[in-house]
Amino acid sequence: MNFRFRPSKLASIISVSLLLITAVLVYVFLKPSIFSRVPGNQTGLPYQNSALSTEERVTDLMSRMTSAEKIGQMALIEKNSVSDLNDIARYGLGALMSGGGGKPDDNMPEGWLRMVKNFQNYSRKTRLGIPLLYGVDANHGHSNIPGATIFPHFIGLGATKDPNLVRDIARATAEEVAATGINWVYSPDLDVVQDTRWGRTYETFGSDSSWVGILGQAYIDGLQFYDQTGLKIAATAKHYIGNGSTAWGSSTNKNFFIDQGNSKISEDELRKIHLEPFKQAVAANVKSVMVGLNEWNGEKVSTNKHLLTDILKQELGFKGFVVSDWYGVYEKEPDKYKALVKAINAGVDMVMLPFDYKFFSESMHQALAQGDISQARVDDAVRRILEVKFEIGLFDKPAADTSDLKTIGSKPHRELARKAVRESLVLLKNNHAVPISKTTPRILVSGSAADNIGQQSGGWTVEWQGIDGNWIPGTSILKGIRDMVSPNSKVEYDLKGNFSDQAGLADVGIAIVGETPYAEGWGDKKDLKLSAQDVAAISNLKKFSQKTIVIIISGRPLNIKEYAKDWDAVIAAWLPGSEGQGVADALFGDYPFTGFLPVSWEL
Repeated sequence: MNFRFRPSKLASIISVSLLLITAVLVYVFLKPSIFSRVPGNQTGLPYQNSALSTEERVTDLMSRMTSAEKIGQMALIEKNSVSDLNDIARYGLGALMSGGGGKPDDNMPEGWLRMVKNFQNYSRKTRLGIPLLYGVDANHGHSNIPGATIFPHFIGLGATKDPNLVRDIARATAEEVAATGINWVYSPDLDVVQDTRWGRTYETFGSDSSWVGILGQAYIDGLQFYDQTGLKIAATAKHYIGNGSTAWGSSTNKNFFIDQGNSKISEDELRKIHLEPFKQAVAANVKSVMVGLNEWNGEKVSTNKHLLTDILKQELGFKGFVVSDWYGVYEKEPDKYKALVKAINAGVDMVMLPFDYKFFSESMHQALAQGDISQARVDDAVRRILEVKFEIGLFDKPAADTSDLKTIGSKPHRELARKAVRESLVLLKNNHAVPISKTTPRILVSGSAADNIGQQSGGWTVEWQGIDGNWIPGTSILKGIRDMVSPNSKVEYDLKGNFSDQAGLADVGIAIVGETPYAEGWGDKKDLKLSAQDVAAISNLKKFSQKTIVIIISGRPLNIKEYAKDWDAVIAAWLPGSEGQGVADALFGDYPFTGFLPVSWEL
């Protein structure tokens, strides 16, 4: 039978077809956000009632959430990768972060506060108004910001063996972080270092599991402090687990040697050396645990259900949420969908993507639809995340007030940092050279680290790999020496140790030398000797001095055996941070040397 369309009927069919195509496209491309785009927030709902328990509030909130909104809570995004700020609401994103050096255009406290507030404002546009977690690596103070107090890195704090001091430092760090509106810190590092050639050695408290646990627990207690408004900061115990025992040459990153490598140890050894600090972290009610980028006997820790679910969540009873490290779920994976499914099913609750949240959202929807990830697993992850958000008061208290910004780099915090510096110093050798009299007539100073706050602060200072020079607030060790001596004493400085012999030998020569800043695997180094420049500076200085004192600025022990026999005193100052005056405090006898070696160091 012949059938001919009439023009009016053809137009109707085309119109309907176009509507259907449009509907399909909207569903395909906007389905992750289709519910979160409903405008306006309701008020007076049970989850908004602070008088209810956290469990009641979370249960109520989750009963109102769509799958899309739940998936959004599981995503952790680097802030520079958010191409459209409306995506925060469109995808219901749960957390943002600043990676190393991920600063606002105005890298000052006010700039950070404005940036975080702006992100939070976009999160409030979601249907349910769920606020963001905003995370930073505040590894030794709120060190992203010039002007913040830069405390000694953890290796120096490990040398103090002083839990009370460590707790106070964590509290001061939390106060400076919270002042800028940030509510989540990726610290403390509970790795137990076994090979100091590792570039992350200085991020650890050392190689003694017991002390790592004690100091880590103290740090968590200080970081997760309460004030009249409740808990302010969520801490993160990292890097779970075995990261400190990765084998040299096993790194999966072609640029590294040991970082992101394979921990080739038995479960008994893993438990004995590396699990204990995490037990203490869980006992301290740490709110999140970050999974390391390492493998354990050839399997990525981030996909190991036995480690994440059986041991951490069930055996240890961890109630917070598990977050992956930088691109940790996808790194070196040919099939990113399968990698994501495996990590979530293993026990990862929040994925540090940190970039493509659209792919993540699509993959999670696919996994739920196909049954590759169960709704129960997603609900467990989201419940853990939301419980932390309620516990740190994100639903109840306003954003940080600008009046709090005065705490950043405050005098009390700098005095605390100075105290930490002097208590972290380890006197490795002393042949009647220290303490130095403040009235010593002539003192010579040389070395690459003598007048360089950036070098004495190390990595994770303003930039991921650290900085060079004295352009951030603080006191170089050279200035600390000059401020300590009497007006009649003469302190001369030359970087290379080239002095005049016309005045005869100086009473004392002080060489301040060591490592230039680095972070993570870029610091993996097989040869831990002093640089030729530093050796020459010490040698030159020795020619013009009656006594030679060498101060080592480093994130780990350096091999100085062939030289130390010719020096009168050797001091391990680690990476002291912004308050170099603390070195002078002990050098000139105002305080005794009390530090212990957190790792072995042969002379």
